[in-house]
This record gives sequence, structure tokens and C-alpha cells, in this order.
Amino acid sequence: MNPPVDSALRTVHTLSDFDFELPAELIAQHPAAERSASRLLDGRSAAPADRVFRDLPGLLQPGDLLLFNDTRVIKARLLGVKATGGQVEALVERVLPNDEVLMHLRASKSPKRGQRVRFARSVEAAVAASDDSFEAEVLGRAGPEDSLFHLRFPSEPHALLERFGHVPLPPYITHADDADDERRYQTVFAARPGAVAAPTAALHFDVALLAELGLRGIDHARVTLHVGAGTFQPVRCENLAEHRMHSEWFDVGAETVAAVARTRERGGRVVAVGTTSLRAIESAAASGQLLAGTGDTDIFITPGYRFRVVDALVTNFHLPRSTLMMLVSALAGHAQVMSLYRHAIEQRYRFFSYGDAMLLEAAPGVLGQRV
Repeated sequence: MNPPVDSALRTVHTLSDFDFELPAELIAQHPAAERSASRLLDGRSAAPADRVFRDLPGLLQPGDLLLFNDTRVIKARLLGVKATGGQVEALVERVLPNDEVLMHLRASKSPKRGQRVRFARSVEAAVAASDDSFEAEVLGRAGPEDSLFHLRFPSEPHALLERFGHVPLPPYITHADDADDERRYQTVFAARPGAVAAPTAALHFDVALLAELGLRGIDHARVTLHVGAGTFQPVRCENLAEHRMHSEWFDVGAETVAAVARTRERGGRVVAVGTTSLRAIESAAASGQLLAGTGDTDIFITPGYRFRVVDALVTNFHLPRSTLMMLVSALAGHAQVMSLYRHAIEQRYRFFSYGDAMLLEAAPGVLGQRV
């Protein structure tokens, strides 16, 4: 997908422009005790303000529209063994029709087409081949450069993953998943299963905060984008134009298109909650008109992009040299974002999926024709 880019705005071209040094102790390993008790860095002006996430309703305006991603994280991580006894670790990337899945699979020797893999909650249970396991057939390779494995499960994949899978915690979280992760690595409004990573900015919202937003006249709408493992994929090309963006499934419904139109009519702003919501709604507007629909998107937003729908963004802090650093820099301005990240590190904010959040507004000149 080729997003609208204004070459006059493109001032940052290379990967190293999005790098920063992050002390390892600032990578959050567990969520805050309460969802809305996380910190919130108000980055809408040159002077950042340190706040608490439950302050958000007072930072928005009546008539604004919050755009949530209602994807649900599936227990996509599986442990198993091949028929030869070799261990495998798998991460389901996408559930397909006919009980088939696409997955990342690590093994000392990759399984071949026609071979079977037994999965369970633990390698030991898979070796024992008890009733607490299941077998899947390898159908072949798929995806870019055959990076994925295509398997057929013996029955409905979501049910099997719920029973045998593990929460797919990000690679920078070092503990094994537990009951708290099952609850907290999931938004309170998660509805449509399919993500292998959480839309983390939305993790800060709880029922009480959603109610307060409604009382203040701040509306909300939903999109779906099933976050894939590619969200953690490093960018290896110094020239950003050479990077191949991963693809993710999204759905923008007619109700959401109508909600955006109502927001425009009353002079409100569209505030994306998370980069996944932003990517979904901007993908739906790629034609120059915001259209309801579903499909795959590989939209790659870098400085110079002209935003057609989103006016502001609630987002967590992202990995250095990542596509998400490029996206937030495209919206709020590269210099502003890098300054905010320096402030966040100095003030000991917590980073990444279980970390704190920030509120950003579109910088002057980055808004395209509004749809």
C-alpha cells in the first residue's frame, strides 16, 4: 500500500534517525497495579506535562471521538515435538478457514510437508502424547520468503489455542506467562480473536474511565486490526524505502465510518487509541475517501505522510529504530517525539507493552485532505 506522502515534509530518511539509548530497567515487565494508574506524558506542546492516565478525559474535548481496536489476543504460543522427537516452539500468526493456520516455527530442523507436530501446554506433555495434546499436519511453507509454516489443526484452532496455548508475551518480557498476563495483556473491550500482540495503548482503559469519558461527551468507535508478530520485526535497512512492511488483517465497519462523519460535522477530533487503530483507519481512507471494508494492510507511515482521518494519538512508548517510532514521528514531528522520549527516560517512565503512555497531536502541516 502506497500512503499519501508530501515530499516537502519528508526530512528524516534513515533508520538511525529513530534510534535512542534505553536503560534496560525501564522496560516494563509487569503492568501497573491498576490500568488507569499508568503514567501519561502529555506531549501536545513543546513543554511536556507528566500526568496519570486517568487524567485523559480532561485532556480531550466534548465531541471528540476515541477510536479503539477491539481485537482479542489469542493464546498463540505453542510448545511441541516433531515425530522425530525434536522440540519446536511455535507462534500462530493467523487462523485460516478449514482449521488451518499460518505460524512461525522454530526447530533444530524444520518439519517438512506431510509431517506431523504434536503440541501441548509443555514439551513434556507433548512427548507423553497424552490426551492433553494434539497433532497438527504440516501442509508446507507460506508467507514472504517462505517465512511461515502452513499447518492443519484437527479441529477449530481458536478452541485448541485457548486450551493448549500460552499468552504470546513480547520478546522483551522475560517471565513466563501467568494468570495475571491472561487478564492484563488484553483490553477490557476485546471482542474479536485474532491478535498475537495486544493493542497496548488500550490496555490503560478500564470500565470506570470509559464511563467518565462518556459522561464528558467523548464518543468512541471501534475498528479491528489483528496485530501480528511482525509488529516486533526489526527494520534492517538504513534506507527506509527498502523496508518491506508486514501485513495485518483489518476491518473498519460502516458504523465507524458514520461516527467519523458525525465527529467532523460537530467539529470534533478523531483520536486514535494506539498505532494499530491509526493504521486501520488510515488504511480504510487510502483511496482518498473513508470507506467501510476489510482486508490486509501493509501501510508504512513515515515522516512526510499526510493523515486523512486521525488528528491525535494515544500511544505507548516504542522500540528504538522501529516502524512505530517512524509512525509517531510522522504525526507529531520527529524533533518533538525525540524530545519527548528523552524526557520520558529522564523521568523514568516505563516503556513498551506493559509501560506508560503518551498523548500526541498532529504537528502543523501533516494533515492531508480530511475524509
